[in-house]
Amino acid sequence: MKLKTNCLIAFFALMTWLGTSQEGIPIYSDYLTDNYYLIHPSMAGVANCAKIRVTARQQWFGVDDAPNLQTVSAHGRLGDSPSAIGGILFNDSNGYHATVGGYASFAYHIMFSRNEIDLNMLSFGINAGFLQYKLDETEFLAPGDFDQLVAGIEQSATNFNIDFGFSYHFIDFYAHFTAKNILKNEGINFNEQGFEFDNLRTYLLSTGYVFSNIGSEWSYEPSLMYMYRDATQESTIDVNFKAYKEMDFGKVWGGLSYRRSLDGAEFVDGSSVSSQKLQYITPFLGVDYDSFVFAYTYSYQANTVNFNTGGFHQLTLGYNFNCRREKFECNCPAVN
Repeated sequence: MKLKTNCLIAFFALMTWLGTSQEGIPIYSDYLTDNYYLIHPSMAGVANCAKIRVTARQQWFGVDDAPNLQTVSAHGRLGDSPSAIGGILFNDSNGYHATVGGYASFAYHIMFSRNEIDLNMLSFGINAGFLQYKLDETEFLAPGDFDQLVAGIEQSATNFNIDFGFSYHFIDFYAHFTAKNILKNEGINFNEQGFEFDNLRTYLLSTGYVFSNIGSEWSYEPSLMYMYRDATQESTIDVNFKAYKEMDFGKVWGGLSYRRSLDGAEFVDGSSVSSQKLQYITPFLGVDYDSFVFAYTYSYQANTVNFNTGGFHQLTLGYNFNCRREKFECNCPAVN
């Protein structure tokens, strides 16, 4: 019985690992903490400052080997040219499996504005990255047990992939589109009877608008983000609202995000079959103090059936440097 239980654990761990970790950096709501570059390579160097961002995310405090994610990113313009470069390093761990990877980015920004007052800019960006996947099977079997599907060692494999996207900024409006993992990788197979996934493509579409009255210290930014996974034909949508207040020392901002899956999952509820859709409610709060950025994000999974009600905590620390003067008269915090 114990052997069967361990085999089931190994099977579901492998399926979860292959189905989620291979895609690279998990797509959470950290892009709302002044970090759109994490999901859209075309945002590299789009601002008047070069940026460094560090994030740490921990799920389900008190649960051993709970999912956690750390990222480090930096990007900026190459002098006064329209070209920009960036880089991302990340570590994503979840129980027995983990993904470690890095991306190098290049972006090019084309200005359509006739002057430095009206913002009208089209940007293109590309990521190229290596991802190393690890699966630790050393604890799957008890001493002396044997299963031909479980190697009982820590296994790893490496893949290379590319993301490509574009961004468009027009005064207070913006839109981004990115195709992630556009190459068809060979499926990762850690044993002869393993499962392989070679289509990791994910499409992201973001759009928003920043509103503010003339002379007001407040501005408001509603936005949407749509995500579609090609292999499983799953899709989710984020509905976001963010508010900013100008202060003597910088800026205070915060907001709320609601993520909902457009595809439901069925489960047995007593004697009947019910269904539910993934839902996240995410409040966030941040401060821009001089050249530094501090932000906290909390996500609550609002589903009837879930593993744990502890929530998801994330901290973001940032630093802006090599800043140029603000050129455009617009409510465009991602650019100015």
